[in-house]
Amino acid sequence: MPTPSIVLPTVSRRDALRGTGLGAVGALGASLASMPALHAQSPSSEVIRIGLIGAGGRGTGALQQALSVPGSNVKLTAVADAFKDRIEGALKAVDSMKDKLDCPEDRRFDGLDGYQKVLDHCDLVILATPPGFRPFHFQKAVEAGKHVFMEKPVCVDSFGARLCLEAAKMADEKKLKVVVGLQRRYERKYRETVARVREGLAGDIIGGQVYWNGGGIWYRNRQPDQTEMQFQVNNWYHFNWLCGDHICEQHVHNIDVANWFLDKLPEAAYGTGGRQNRVPGQPSEIYDHHAVNFTYPGGVRIASQCRQFPGGDGRVNEEFQGTKGYIRIGEITDYAGKVLWKFEGENPNPYQVEHDELQDAIRNDRPLNNAYYGTSSSFSAVLGRFATYTGKQWGYKQALEMNYRTMPENVSWDAQPPVMPDKDGNYKIPMPAEYRIA
Repeated sequence: MPTPSIVLPTVSRRDALRGTGLGAVGALGASLASMPALHAQSPSSEVIRIGLIGAGGRGTGALQQALSVPGSNVKLTAVADAFKDRIEGALKAVDSMKDKLDCPEDRRFDGLDGYQKVLDHCDLVILATPPGFRPFHFQKAVEAGKHVFMEKPVCVDSFGARLCLEAAKMADEKKLKVVVGLQRRYERKYRETVARVREGLAGDIIGGQVYWNGGGIWYRNRQPDQTEMQFQVNNWYHFNWLCGDHICEQHVHNIDVANWFLDKLPEAAYGTGGRQNRVPGQPSEIYDHHAVNFTYPGGVRIASQCRQFPGGDGRVNEEFQGTKGYIRIGEITDYAGKVLWKFEGENPNPYQVEHDELQDAIRNDRPLNNAYYGTSSSFSAVLGRFATYTGKQWGYKQALEMNYRTMPENVSWDAQPPVMPDKDGNYKIPMPAEYRIA
């Protein structure tokens, strides 16, 4: 019997922009400037009921961290994933925390519509499904009055970005707390480097480089009984409507750091990319390399690179040039090489700090909403993809206002995905000469 369809919400471009305004992106400035210190967890006898939507590797990791907040009274009360085996895997991973588990069989929901059921059984929800679903799940969670931890990226297209900005505004109105898994924002070494930059130690930033150059990624082979939709959702990293390409799924971390350090959003992007490594038997529609120049207000340019193929030097870092010195994460030097500042001290696990601060904000009703910068940085990565896929320069505002949506409105295991393989089982790779963003 086919699984039920889920109908994902729609919102017009005009309605979305009226609700959030491009001015909602302007809320980025205040968010970037605030770097909250670590707070001790306030004691409370109230249980925070945690729901997990998306029980893969990152969802399982986020769940472990949410259940490990020191002194916090929490319970896992519901889990959903498109695939039943993922649910069982996540529960097995936290089996040692039995005193924090209250998730019987009837609160374990597999299938594409399970996320809606989790929202009936939690106070705080973890959203860790493939990114294409994120805007719709975030909107539903906020409408249901839930605090949210959601993984990056939070959108893969223009429609999703606007939907997230609308939900961010609604979260503020409801005094809900939202953390986005751009964990560099929660790492002490990064926070202290930003603080020194804000003090003017390196002068004004005039340029920079951000990188995520590394090896390949996982691939899940097609199973004989899978529908095309099941194959693509299970193999989501290789489809743009689900992941946004690795410039969005992975390199967003580094692009977010550039936005954070500059305290600005890019005005435009221009770049190139492609797919050089085609592994036999592993068809994919995403690129394996992107190189983008982002232009920021005042003419500042950030050179961005990301790569996923074997060989060469790996590089995952960010560095910036100021009028007075050179900025690396954890160190600022002048151009003669003299160290002006160097990070010292402990550097707690930022993946854990995210959840520590989120639960502290919930218990103490402290304002916390990462959804604005989470959306603007995710969309900055989308902007980079627009540039590499089309070979043209794209403006941020121009791209955000487009009626561009990759996620179908009706999703079921028997439905046809937005992209289909050819007779040889291969997927069309975007080519600038012919690629169009509608």
